[in-house]
Order: sequence, then C-alpha cells, then structure tokens
Amino acid sequence: MIAALAGAGAAAATVVHAGPALAPIVPGIAPVLSIELRQEAADGVALTFDDGPHPEGTPQTLEILREAGAPATFFLAGEQVEQRPALAAEIVAAGHRVELHCHRHRNQLRLTPRQLLDDADRAKAVIEEASGQEVADYRPPYGIFSYSGLRAIRSRGWRPVLWSQWGKDWRRSATPDSITRRCTSSVEAGDILLLHDADYYSAPGSWARTVAAMPRILERLDSRGLKPISLRR
Repeated sequence: MIAALAGAGAAAATVVHAGPALAPIVPGIAPVLSIELRQEAADGVALTFDDGPHPEGTPQTLEILREAGAPATFFLAGEQVEQRPALAAEIVAAGHRVELHCHRHRNQLRLTPRQLLDDADRAKAVIEEASGQEVADYRPPYGIFSYSGLRAIRSRGWRPVLWSQWGKDWRRSATPDSITRRCTSSVEAGDILLLHDADYYSAPGSWARTVAAMPRILERLDSRGLKPISLRR
C-alpha cells in the first residue's frame, strides 16, 4: 500500500511538473497558466522568429521585412548571439524587437529551476549587451514549459510567450506552401505567428523555406486586411 501511494504521488508530481508542456497544443491550458498565446484586442498579427541569429536566414528575413515595412520580434539564442553579436544589433537597428529564447537550446523538462535560470540569465546578458535592448519576454525551446520553470521565469519578471499559429517550418517535410498554409489558413487579428530564421536546432536548410514563405505570408495577411505588428510590451 505504501509503495502504491508513493508511486501515485510520484506520478502526480510528474503530471504537475510536465503539465504546462501541453500549452501549445491543448486549448485552455495556456490561459489558466497565464501564458501569452495571442494578443487580445490587437489590430494586427505578431510575427515572431526563433533560434537566431543566423548568418543567412536572419539577414534575408530582415530584408523581406524591410521591403514590406513589417515589424517583428526575434527570440534569440544566447549561444548564437555570442557568435554573431552584430546581427543582434542589426535586428534592433532595423526597428524590430529582440527577446529571450535560451542560451543553450534544451528541453525545460530536463532542467532544474536553477539550471534554467542560469541559462536564461546568461542569455539575457549576452542578448542585451549585443543588441542594446532590454528583454521582457521569454519563449522556451520547443515551446515547452515545466511548472517549476514557469515559476522561475516569472520570478525574473519575464512574460511567458508561446504562439497561436505556427508554420511548423522546422520540419524536413515543410515547404513554402505548407508553411504559408499553416500560418494563414485561420489567422486573425491578435494571433502570434511562430517561424524560424535559423536551422541550428531543426532540419538543415529549413530557414531557406521559411524565407521563401515570408512574402506569401505577408501577402496573405495583407489580402485579409491584417497588418504585421510587434509583440506589445
């Protein structure tokens, strides 16, 4: 009986720890946990890019955004900013926002709160020094929060942000058409779109398919009267 109770307790603890990880795919979890999926009452659609900066993907993404006059938010990886600090500064100089993704791209469920905060604090310092902009939002690698990780992030005063539409552009099977379709088939004002301007942690060359999809995504938004916006602070 004692062993059974102990096992049940351990199972319950695991469910609590891992429960927030379902927020990107199970409706209703994110609002309960106050994780930002959408920007309610926004008059546009927020474009967000993860995993950069990338020596090819980021400049090409910035050029497309420049031509369209579209602002965006880039969730940066500290270890990549260390290698390319000038690109982080270029993002901000172009009028976009930079925010916190990680230093090393690791699943939060496998980290203690201390490990998570050490990683996030290191990334914050690197990103802010390179870009000259203070970070306020945090998006975890793979979009996976743990319960303790969510509490740890909030202890720093950062807003937890995920997304409401995604192109699944990191997949080997993704194409510009599939990325565009996934991002825009049901898009509406207030949505947060997730894309990637880098392929460090995904299928090789995936950034190029995202770049190819970007003009189509922007055209589709324009045809629906939806303007690109940055995440609100």
